[in-house]
Amino acid sequence: MTLEPSALAQLPTANVRTRVRVPLRFADGFETVADVFTFHDLVDGHEHLLLGLGDWAGAVERSTAGGEPPLVRPHSECLTGDVFGSQRCDCGPQLREAVERISAAGGFLLYLRQEGRGIGLYAKLDAYALQDDGLDTYEANLALGRGEDERDYRAAAQMLHAVGADRIRLLSNNPDKAGQLEALGVEVAEHVPTGVHVSASNVRYLEAKRDRTSHTLDLAGIGELFGVTA
Repeated sequence: MTLEPSALAQLPTANVRTRVRVPLRFADGFETVADVFTFHDLVDGHEHLLLGLGDWAGAVERSTAGGEPPLVRPHSECLTGDVFGSQRCDCGPQLREAVERISAAGGFLLYLRQEGRGIGLYAKLDAYALQDDGLDTYEANLALGRGEDERDYRAAAQMLHAVGADRIRLLSNNPDKAGQLEALGVEVAEHVPTGVHVSASNVRYLEAKRDRTSHTLDLAGIGELFGVTA
């Protein structure tokens, strides 16, 4: 999604509503603690969360003083991948990876209520059915009369500004996230790619992200490894 040049000027200020400390434990045994923030006045009205992980406050302070900025991942909610472990995407493994890496570096995970690249859970499953008939993940959205990617990151920028993270290291393979955040006044000092989490069921999905939306994914030889051709 391309933002209008006036997007930053029109972005209202969000304020912290609640901050609560939550211990986290993943299925593989990894444990950490998150400071979970909720907000007033998010522009899209959704209940997005910001999780402060590791020494996030120190990371913000160091960044303000000109040092290395906090590591940040805007992660779009994926019920099928994050909760049920679906192999059709790489969302669950990316979430798990991000929590550990951000906990070590100090920074923030933004958990954004943007199921199905913004089209919602039921529509995402409708798109899966179309993918079973041969469409790729983007073609399926278009066939449903939706956008290839309907997400915008105005609320993400609001949350980052609210906790003083105006300069970040972005943990993402998606150039659109960087472009939108920059347009919204968040300086992306470094692009940090996630790992490549591939399975036989998500090869074509990852190839579509690489080929259609320029995700930084090194998939050389992966299709052949799983016996899948684009």
